[in-house]
Amino acid sequence: MLRVFLLLALAAPATAESLVATRTIRAKTLIAPEDLTLVSAELPGALDDPSQAVGLEARVSIYAGKPVRSGDLGPPTLVERNQLVSLVYMSGGLAISTEGRALARGSEGDEIRVMNLGSRNTVMGRIGPDGSVYVGWNG
Repeated sequence: MLRVFLLLALAAPATAESLVATRTIRAKTLIAPEDLTLVSAELPGALDDPSQAVGLEARVSIYAGKPVRSGDLGPPTLVERNQLVSLVYMSGGLAISTEGRALARGSEGDEIRVMNLGSRNTVMGRIGPDGSVYVGWNG
């Protein structure tokens, strides 16, 4: 009598974790550790590490129990619409500063329109790490 033994190795299923909101997070809100929790489920597009989200700003409302996706988050806003900002022109060793009014909101590195309050001209500039808007600068 021929006995055939079939050995089935059952591997433990890999459990993926996904990041979900613990409460409704409104757009323009900074994400705090208590706003997030990990669940044992693989949710499409969801982040899997809280450190990828904490400190970022919600770009859209994220409802309690819903997955937190990278596209829903962005760097914190430094400049709000209508905010008075330092408008800086830089070229070579020359730097000229004046006051301007932001015509959009944005984060560091975003390009926004700013109205020069002295001349009333509108220019495009890039938001710097200090919240100033730089014109004619590639840095």
